[in-house]
Amino acid sequence: MCTRKPSSRLIFVVLTLLLVPRFNVATEGDDELAELLAVDEEVEREAEEGGGVKLSEAEVLSKAQRIVVELNNDNTERVVNGNHFVLVLGYAPWCPRSAELMPHFAEAATSLNEFRTPLLMAKLDADRFPNSASFLGIKGFPTLLLFVNGTSHPYSGGFTADDIVIWARKKTGAPVVRISSVAEAEKFLGKYQTFLVGRFDKFEGPDYEEFVSAAKSDNETQFVEVNQVELAQVLYPDIKPTDHFIGIVKSEPERYTAYDGAFTVNKILEFVDYNKFPLVIKLTEMNSIRVYSSPIKLQVLVFAIIDDFKNLLDPLQNVARTFKSKIMFIYVDINDENLAKPFLTLFGLEESKNTVVAAFDNGMSSKYLLESKPTQSNIEEFCNNLVHGSMSPYFKSQPIPDNTEASVHVIVGKTFDDEILSSKKDVLLEVFTPWCINCDATSKQVEKLAKHYKGSSNLIFARIDASANEHPKLQVNDYPTLLLFRADDKANPIKLSTKSSLKELAASINKYLKVKNKVAKDEL
Repeated sequence: MCTRKPSSRLIFVVLTLLLVPRFNVATEGDDELAELLAVDEEVEREAEEGGGVKLSEAEVLSKAQRIVVELNNDNTERVVNGNHFVLVLGYAPWCPRSAELMPHFAEAATSLNEFRTPLLMAKLDADRFPNSASFLGIKGFPTLLLFVNGTSHPYSGGFTADDIVIWARKKTGAPVVRISSVAEAEKFLGKYQTFLVGRFDKFEGPDYEEFVSAAKSDNETQFVEVNQVELAQVLYPDIKPTDHFIGIVKSEPERYTAYDGAFTVNKILEFVDYNKFPLVIKLTEMNSIRVYSSPIKLQVLVFAIIDDFKNLLDPLQNVARTFKSKIMFIYVDINDENLAKPFLTLFGLEESKNTVVAAFDNGMSSKYLLESKPTQSNIEEFCNNLVHGSMSPYFKSQPIPDNTEASVHVIVGKTFDDEILSSKKDVLLEVFTPWCINCDATSKQVEKLAKHYKGSSNLIFARIDASANEHPKLQVNDYPTLLLFRADDKANPIKLSTKSSLKELAASINKYLKVKNKVAKDEL
């Protein structure tokens, strides 16, 4: 979310063209809204007179500009309070995320227009009209808010066009789509790739009520209901011959999954959560929230260029079938810096262009890395170890350095055990990061101390770059940090003040290690 202006303001003129509203409810006597309704009818009439000829994108956007409700300081309160349902998009022209959401919002508005949803859609340049933004409660960009009779409700759906449509329809009175003909079923299939179908002999009874309640509770998946078997078979060809049935339909290759649990809200929602994604899903900015919030604890991410991923997709899907509902498999374009780099940096692989297979638990408290070639058998073994808890977490490390002539040893993740924890010597460890503004001064102090204590054979001075190296026993969040590991108590390092003078640090070392009579006589 964008929360402030960049130094040089970007002007997205096209933003004003990309919103297509749909509304059926307007305040009687409101000339502005009546005019917009008239334009809406004109658009439909022109489409009909066009003999079904598909309009160009530019024509669609041009017509969209004429019917969108542009909020400003003069009309915001009247529009929001004067309509039953209003979905408001607050944006800023300079915000890249706003620009990214606009086309999806426009596509959603077009679909809602076709569905005759009783929803007025509006947009507000919250940067240009801060008073209106404050009235609506818009603090960052982009923001989606649903107003019901003037009362604000947070948007909790996804950010693709389909996500917005599904959420909006459910919140405005249509949690379930009812299909009554083959033509309707075929049209529905043309619009939705993922949905939950329920077949009931009668649209009544406890099981049906639980199905509808689940539809109302779910914000992301379209629910559809039928009562005729032949209609259900259009949507779900292998439907079971029972008086009530639920099944999820999604994109290939795992297109159909039947539900065999109890007809309760919680169980139905759990079934949807565990089955709504394809075997391998591509991570995007628009679906990232849905992916990260999945109840599936383990997530395996494959970072690769698109051509390499295409070659890996079939074997990866085979593995995914084996671990269905246990592991979520996610593809990330390794060239997408916004999505890939934050993950790869956690492994110290941010510059890698080779395929990387990694895994996280849902809370990202532990991370894992496949360190062998990404073949089907190796990935399957990797996943099997993940599921059974026998995979060791991964801690990133720089290459092992040569410390033969170094007065201050360089420690990396791979050498932390040997040179710090298992060493029989006392160690003063400096923990730093390259971006720390105070670390340079501390580093110079450590180098002077190392020179001063050169005559002590039992005291080692060392440093570790915490941005590039990790170890489970090194839990430091403040930089720089000085830790004194005594030879006889490595489990309880002593933290020394980095604000101390050289003499104060030397006094602390002498106090804790009792080495004052063994050091060189250099003045500090």
